[in-house]
Amino acid sequence: MNHPESELQAKIRQQFDVITYPRAPVEKSPKDDYELLFIHNLVTPYYLRNQKVIETKGKVILDAGCGSGYKALVLAEANPGAKIVGIDISEKSVELARQRLQYHGFHNAEFHVLSIEQLPTLGLEFDYINNDEVLYLFPDIVTGLQAMKSVLKPDGIMRTNLHSSLQRHYYFRAQEMFQLMGLMNENPGEMEMEIARETLNALKDSIILKRQIWNAEKAKSEEWIQMNYLFVGDKGYTIPEVFAALKSADLEFISMVNWRHWEILDLFKNEDELPAFLGMSLPEISVEERLHLFELLQPMHRLLDFWCGHPQECQSFVPISEWTDFHWQKAKVQLHPQLRNSQAREDLINSINNHKPFEISSYIKIATLFPIQIESSIAACLLPLWDGVCTVESLVERLVKIKPLDPITLETVSQDRGWEEVKELLDTLDPFLYVLLEHQ
Repeated sequence: MNHPESELQAKIRQQFDVITYPRAPVEKSPKDDYELLFIHNLVTPYYLRNQKVIETKGKVILDAGCGSGYKALVLAEANPGAKIVGIDISEKSVELARQRLQYHGFHNAEFHVLSIEQLPTLGLEFDYINNDEVLYLFPDIVTGLQAMKSVLKPDGIMRTNLHSSLQRHYYFRAQEMFQLMGLMNENPGEMEMEIARETLNALKDSIILKRQIWNAEKAKSEEWIQMNYLFVGDKGYTIPEVFAALKSADLEFISMVNWRHWEILDLFKNEDELPAFLGMSLPEISVEERLHLFELLQPMHRLLDFWCGHPQECQSFVPISEWTDFHWQKAKVQLHPQLRNSQAREDLINSINNHKPFEISSYIKIATLFPIQIESSIAACLLPLWDGVCTVESLVERLVKIKPLDPITLETVSQDRGWEEVKELLDTLDPFLYVLLEHQ
């Protein structure tokens, strides 16, 4: 069924025909951007939901609103062996996306000039849908969610996001001002961008709007001007509006994409000495309420970026914090694919040789707010993980060989102590998804 293009949709399409987004050069590769690959790897949300590792080979992945194709390229790099399908309403963007993936040697990819509402016409179902920087342009976000849900496999996962109305409050004020000035009546071009740039630059530095949104260096970029000051169709949302939309679309929230940066307790001086009311109420409130409280106190995130899926598709599992000795003895462990890179392995070997701590968090910082360092002799037991999946038992055996004696008492290190040290290490790393644990 064809959906006629509205006047707003036509403006949005024309906007991206003029300035394709993102404006990354075709030859730019994301191979070494481990953090970006971490976000776009199906392994990440699948493990968060199911505590299981999924194989990406043979999976079908959709980039809904692919733009110039850089994120489609990221998806291809992050999910080896997957088929990539991209759609966008901008013909110019789609052609650039095709060129980009061909240039980087990804031939198991196809791109279509298509709206999200027309997705069912492809006749495909997807294991993963990436919908980045698009949904907030919909007049009704539930319509967009339902269209993508209709082509999502039963156990599939969708990543999408909305602009935060709290964090982008001042940008929306600027857009309203430029609408009053007539700069957004038609598709903003070079002249409108220059007027917007000159207007903000001419304001006194003490003006609140200028203090909040003006950046002279970034304003040199046409992409920055358009995507922030003159963004046709831009809108903002709050966490309650996100959850209401998911409920209306019959979708289930899985996690925020940068989940470690949404922890409400991190906003307090001492999480062990909370005011009595908060200390009693925080453990009882829902995920939605915790996230909303965070955005009210600290609206630092431009995007409300989250994973969701069909309801009740989460596989049951025993949280690692509740594992018994039986679970640990039958467990296998592997590195997150984006941590299993040659640079991290080389750095680990250097740390071991120089008896210096190994900072495992330096490659994927989105997962933590603080550096995570491992003492070199303990980190050495992780080295086999760069070659593939290991049993936890094999890591214990390796650690006992590396540290056969207690350096204080010179007594032989027992298997029991080896188990405790390895369990503590893996239990520390698992919440950040640096290691992925499964028991048989």
